[in-house]
Amino acid sequence: MAKDTFFHKKTTLNIGGKLVDLQQPKVMGIINITPDSFFADSRKTTVESALSRASTMLADGADILDIGAYSSRPGATDISAQEETDRLLPIIQAIVTNHPEAILSIDTFRSQVAEAAIKTGAHIINDISGGSLDHDMFSTVAKLQVPYILMHMKGSPQNMVQQANYQDVFSEVFNYFVNKYHQLKTLGIHDVVIDPGFGFAKTNEHSYTLMSRLQEFNRLGLPILAGISRKRMVYHLTGGTATDALNGTTVLNTIALTKGANILRVHDVKEAVEAVKIWQMCQQ
Repeated sequence: MAKDTFFHKKTTLNIGGKLVDLQQPKVMGIINITPDSFFADSRKTTVESALSRASTMLADGADILDIGAYSSRPGATDISAQEETDRLLPIIQAIVTNHPEAILSIDTFRSQVAEAAIKTGAHIINDISGGSLDHDMFSTVAKLQVPYILMHMKGSPQNMVQQANYQDVFSEVFNYFVNKYHQLKTLGIHDVVIDPGFGFAKTNEHSYTLMSRLQEFNRLGLPILAGISRKRMVYHLTGGTATDALNGTTVLNTIALTKGANILRVHDVKEAVEAVKIWQMCQQ
């Protein structure tokens, strides 16, 4: 990553009163409290199995744990906010009790779920819809004053495949971030991370266009999250299914690091941590 491509990129997040430096890329481990997430091995539907996965990920070097109780795979079954909350809170409580030092991100597009999770001990809100599926989300984040991950998606998990239409995918996603960040800043929210939303209302070709131009998002001056772990954009090229996509994921994660990604959201923490270490050594 060229040192002179951007001068004013924000590289810190205030997480629970602690300043976290994103100049050293962070690894975010995925824990899905769902029975139908696209990668079967990530599904942890009991407190015990989720806590065990959290412990393993932290031991493997995860900097952040991202916990989701609503499956956002294409065509996923919709569940109520109450069911999502009921799945989520016991897991948060267990992790906070057993790993009080862990940084927890909550993968939800519902403001009431996000607020309940933060009050239970989570630190970050990761919203796949960028506030478009719950118009109270931005005001809730402003009230809670926690970091917010702003992802690009069109439609909902139930219909996003039909929404993958763009004149110019990069320009549309870039302008989306400009407009959304303006709204967030107006509300007094400054700790914002952007996520291009690989695979969300995007064909594989759209996703690769965004990856090839990922470094251009640095012009926004915001930290970048890359979430490509075991997605279709990997295995549609390499063959097989999500189960076979670890090697391709590692390659894409490394490419993302070279283009300025600050957070890698992954199913496989150990491998991602190794990729970060090797990439960092090459920057010296």
